[in-house]
Amino acid sequence: MISSAANTQFKGIRTEVPNRPSRPENAGAKDVRVAVKNFNFWYGPRQALRDINMDIYARQVTSIIGPSGCGKSTFLRSLNRMNDVIPNVRMEGEILADGQNIIGSDIDVVALRRNIGMVFQQPNPFPKTIYENVAYGLRINNLTKSSSERESRIEEALRQAAIWDEVHGRLHRSALSMSGGEQQRLCIARALAVRPQILLMDEPASALDPISTSKIEDLIFKLKKDYTIVIVTHNMQQAARVSDYTAFFLQGELVEFGPTDLIFTNPRDKRTEDYITGRFG
Repeated sequence: MISSAANTQFKGIRTEVPNRPSRPENAGAKDVRVAVKNFNFWYGPRQALRDINMDIYARQVTSIIGPSGCGKSTFLRSLNRMNDVIPNVRMEGEILADGQNIIGSDIDVVALRRNIGMVFQQPNPFPKTIYENVAYGLRINNLTKSSSERESRIEEALRQAAIWDEVHGRLHRSALSMSGGEQQRLCIARALAVRPQILLMDEPASALDPISTSKIEDLIFKLKKDYTIVIVTHNMQQAARVSDYTAFFLQGELVEFGPTDLIFTNPRDKRTEDYITGRFG
């Protein structure tokens, strides 16, 4: 089982693309949160991912880009075994989270998904109150010992998701009455309430308006102070704005992976250059 990481206080939000080093400062083996080694994935007889090798660094944002059908979401969902719900899937290789191979048959998948949370493309709040949406994971996993502790965790998660100020006076109203952008930040709060180590985001802003998209991007900057974030996005500008590292997938293969500034300004592979400049995709 993957151990929980202690949370620390957040600092300010960056709203511009930073100058990034080629590796995180003081990078080394200890900074690798997830190591993917020779990973292959099949839907029945069809191979969707081939020989994926890459490292996902702690407290960094990694963007997965590529055209539709290239394997981006399949890869993302493999990181917390969400693909297990699909019949006739098969995996080979290793995905090592803090040194443990999470695709092994002996893994506690429920515990894995507590530690590697996920936010989907479409906001999917439960038809419950705002309060009960955030409390859901705490209740089913028995993570709080008292109502006061539960309320504290709920407030913590809503503050981390930058939505507490907007909803603290209406916690017992239906989450379905919220705007789309509010619903997506509520879903982020719901994922954060159980204190995961890693947060996966599958095109979290693609269904949102520009103002809500900006709030989600600002939130990603803030959350990476404490969380390792992997985001699938079809938006090249968004990948350039929010991520420290970028992986380019094409036809089930990882074509190129590296620091975002280098991927977007000096890609090594012409296919990467062609994609990010809009020649295909």
